[in-house]
Amino acid sequence: MQTIDSREPTADNHQPTLKKVINTTQLWAIAVGLVISGEYFGWNYGWASSGTIGFLIATLLVTVMYITFIFSYTELTTSIPHAGGAFDYANRAFGQVGGFIAGFATLVDFLLAPPAIAYALGSYVNFLHPAIPVVPTAISMYVIFITINLFGIKESARFSLFVTILSVLELIIFIAVIFPFYKTENFIANNPPTITVDSVFAGIPFAIWFFVAIEGVAMVAEEVKEPRTTIPKAYISSIITLVILALGVMILSGGVGDWRTLSNIDYPLPETLSMALGKNNSLSKVFASLGLFGLIASFHCNTISYSRQIFALARAGYLPKFLSVVNKKYQTPHWALIAGGVVGAIAIFTGTTNKIIIMSGLGAVVMYAMSMLSLLALRKKEPQLDRPFIAPFYPYFPIIALVLSLVCMVAIVYYNQYLSVLFFGSLIVCLLGFVLKFGGKMAPKTIIK
Repeated sequence: MQTIDSREPTADNHQPTLKKVINTTQLWAIAVGLVISGEYFGWNYGWASSGTIGFLIATLLVTVMYITFIFSYTELTTSIPHAGGAFDYANRAFGQVGGFIAGFATLVDFLLAPPAIAYALGSYVNFLHPAIPVVPTAISMYVIFITINLFGIKESARFSLFVTILSVLELIIFIAVIFPFYKTENFIANNPPTITVDSVFAGIPFAIWFFVAIEGVAMVAEEVKEPRTTIPKAYISSIITLVILALGVMILSGGVGDWRTLSNIDYPLPETLSMALGKNNSLSKVFASLGLFGLIASFHCNTISYSRQIFALARAGYLPKFLSVVNKKYQTPHWALIAGGVVGAIAIFTGTTNKIIIMSGLGAVVMYAMSMLSLLALRKKEPQLDRPFIAPFYPYFPIIALVLSLVCMVAIVYYNQYLSVLFFGSLIVCLLGFVLKFGGKMAPKTIIK
């Protein structure tokens, strides 16, 4: 007999559940869609911190972390396919305190990625039509995509597939167009005379932006058909897709002209085309218009993920219970969608895209570390757990991912001390409040199944 947390969504305890409708292609689209805006903006701030060469090294380091992480994380997602993702894994491995830490980090990751994307959407629209202000456009994105997501995951998954395919095709066309204009001397020009550990570490938060949020697939695991085979196929194909696109976009963009002009703007790809083809070239404007698809894909998919994380935490009792209410007709967590939208709208008004990216990245690496610790712990604690997918090269892959996650966390903290104090201070305050609320009743109840 196996004891399980009574807060898990099973038929035995009548917890709110979600509809299983997502297939492999749709899950690949959600995984790529969650991340693909990272190829359109945000990463270029790393050039301002590290130069192109230092940032390339940071990107390769982060790429190794994500490859080893995804191959390890897939084992957890297929073994415990619940909407809480890392929260559920840590809760099972370390109890409620571990679950709380992982849940908090995941929530920061997925609540703060959408406002950064929404702000970039506003910036792209403003690039096309300067009379349209950035912030109202960004806020309108929340209204539109929360509404879309209220009508069911099946419809949302279809929309994700459509915009993600368009986004991938657009990036392939972008790479093909700028390739003839690439010059290595441009890429290496204007870099510091020596590449230091400091310069590499300073670029890590922005290198993470290339891939951050791919782990959001775990948050829709309850809604996947045949998760034992669907999740591994989607995860592995999506990380391959993203690595190729990220390195192609970043390296080629840096060699088109003076990369310093791209290092502090929210629309680097249209500007790269302008540098290659001329300021008045119509393709630059057309690309900026089409570029909205990549940002829309990520914003839409992150809206799905943040709502499922809020839903899962509320269902487990970590957040107010009403946030776990599921719409009877569409089986979507409508209050979780709206609550996350309110938080994101507040973040938009700060107007600090780079700082929001850093906070999201910090939440991500803390979650990655907790997830890899959970994987190592569950291998010992529950050796008989059904594992449809086994992490390859165990224990080396999860250990590499864990070490690199900690390295990235240290780098982010070192170069962003104020934001780190805000993150960890909030975590400690919330954790203390959680402990005081539950007192000595920290251990989850169990049932026999």
